[in-house]
Amino acid sequence: MATEAPPRPPLALHWKIAISLVLAFLAGLFLPEKIGPIPVLASFQFVGELFMRALQMLVVPLIATAVISAVARLGEEEAFGRLGLKTLLFYGTSTTVAVLIGLACVNSLQPGKVEPEVSQMLIASAKADSEALAAKWEGRGMGDVVGVFQRMVPVNVVEAAGQNREMLALIFFSLLFGYFMTRLPAERRNRYTLWWEDGYEVMIRMTDWVIRFTPYGVFGLVAATVASTGLAAFGPLVKFFFTVLLGLCLHLFVFFPLVLRFFGVPPFRHLKAMMPALLTAFSTASSSAALPLNIECTQKSGVSKRVASFTLPIGATVNMDGTALYECAVVLFIAQIYGVELSLGAQALVVVLSLFTSLGVAGIPAASLVAIVIILSAVGLPKEAIGIVMVVDRLLDMCRTTVNIYGDSCCAAVVAATEGEKAHYRPETAGASQ
Repeated sequence: MATEAPPRPPLALHWKIAISLVLAFLAGLFLPEKIGPIPVLASFQFVGELFMRALQMLVVPLIATAVISAVARLGEEEAFGRLGLKTLLFYGTSTTVAVLIGLACVNSLQPGKVEPEVSQMLIASAKADSEALAAKWEGRGMGDVVGVFQRMVPVNVVEAAGQNREMLALIFFSLLFGYFMTRLPAERRNRYTLWWEDGYEVMIRMTDWVIRFTPYGVFGLVAATVASTGLAAFGPLVKFFFTVLLGLCLHLFVFFPLVLRFFGVPPFRHLKAMMPALLTAFSTASSSAALPLNIECTQKSGVSKRVASFTLPIGATVNMDGTALYECAVVLFIAQIYGVELSLGAQALVVVLSLFTSLGVAGIPAASLVAIVIILSAVGLPKEAIGIVMVVDRLLDMCRTTVNIYGDSCCAAVVAATEGEKAHYRPETAGASQ
């Protein structure tokens, strides 16, 4: 009598997303814009937009319930301050390292050192591209760096949350709300804490449901992007593209694994657990949109809910390693195109401004492009030159968002390890969380 073969385990989510990415690239390159009466490109855009809206729908309630319940459970002022200090120290250190890596890559490879006729061609094309962007940077300047800290305190927290872009203000309010919940009498504190934790549990269940559609959303987003931009758009910017990509890879595959290994976290196992979140970040190019899946994957990698729900929402807003690296690289690249030799002092200014503007990049219209305009103005370069990098910005945005998300998860893993959660990283307890 033949033995019945055991059922095959379902295909892991990260493999489904990887397959959808490959199919999306092929569909975007080879499918026509229309097949008979069916608008192919518009259909891709519809599916991708629907998925993005579903993810963005989760962001505000997920951040609020996660941060408030996490801070409330920390209880004592000492625990709250200790966890917050570790989180900010990691984010500050990793972002500084990212900017220095970008600085080193551009100075070493010199992607902007091109023939004069090529340089003039890029400058001329930038003027045309910059006209469409001019309204976005009009009136922007160094005051926006100070504005990052001003936007932390919302005039109306409901309005800030409703705009779905003032996440720094929402996190600041949630931190205060959670902290002052711990000042209530014990019975009322426990009742409020349970209410917010139940809300967080509901949001996690909603997130699980939305995440089931990730492969389809990824397909729609990437196929639409490839179909509209193509691969020939890189042209003379290919060296700059791979210079930035090298810097991002060094930060992702060298710096973070070394840090994880130092704190006793197995780098490969953590990376494997994070693959669904990283592929989602790559396809959406949005740290906020990838936050729900990032929280789930980080907990499955062995980080407790207590740490993950505290560190990751903060990281989605203030920890922008890939963005800071990119800002620094763009400014130096443009300086090379224009034949401007930036002094050590000017490069130091670029480093500092890249650090500060990346903190609030999610709260500035046009995201990192406007932050780059601020830095260009500070070092005396024409802000119109940002048009030079517009061709490759979208794909590099996808890459740097992936680095941002992975940096958040590494912070959660490191903080968990320093909080005595190293037992979670033993093979027999892989995926456990508390």
